[in-house]
Amino acid sequence: MRISAIIVAAGSSRRMGFDKLAADLLGESVLIRSMRAMEACPEVAEIRVIVAPGAVDEITALVARSGISKFIEAVPGGVERHLSVWAGLERVPDDCPLVAVHDAARPLVSPEAISRCAAVAAAHGAAALAHRVVDTLKRANLDDEVATAVERENLWAMETPQIFTLSLLRKAYASVLERGMVVTDEVTAVKESGHSVKLVENREPNLKITVPSDLELAVAVLQIRQRRAREASGCGDGSDYGDGDVGDDG
Repeated sequence: MRISAIIVAAGSSRRMGFDKLAADLLGESVLIRSMRAMEACPEVAEIRVIVAPGAVDEITALVARSGISKFIEAVPGGVERHLSVWAGLERVPDDCPLVAVHDAARPLVSPEAISRCAAVAAAHGAAALAHRVVDTLKRANLDDEVATAVERENLWAMETPQIFTLSLLRKAYASVLERGMVVTDEVTAVKESGHSVKLVENREPNLKITVPSDLELAVAVLQIRQRRAREASGCGDGSDYGDGDVGDDG
């Protein structure tokens, strides 16, 4: 399975208040840690990063310093996420069987989880990491008062990467663009094209960095993984990924 990875890093970080992808996580930025997960996945052959149009040179230099060998290029993104993904899809070589789209703001994804998702995508054509919703859910009214309960049976929270055959995802996004739709993830685009998407349960932390406190959680997870890796090996620094099994719902 040869995978071309598209890492979406063109957002504005409005809710964070600063560039969250540049935030430090135990000595490396959020963006670089997301890229290292893809680098460590044996099925991933190449990595493209979709960035804000004015950040191409900066990100290219940053990645060069990191030594990530599978990095191909930084690609200018669009004003909406789906336009950024399309910009990346146009650069993927036609002979690449699978493409993985990953949010740069999810630096905790493990190489093993990427591989499991890729195996399902290779068999089914479309797959996405996700975790089961375990919280009690309520729908509120406009005054933030509880209006109704939401049954959580069969509810899943979507994650990334989301992995597809290249031809399927290109066809889905071409249709989205032609119809003037705005989609927030690849699963929506592919479902609109009529193709089903398999969910791959992820029991490892894979949170999306959205608010400052998420950085503290991410650091804690990385520290646990490093400690477990050291304990497993008996010495040395160990891997940042380890087995990643902290909690059940990511």
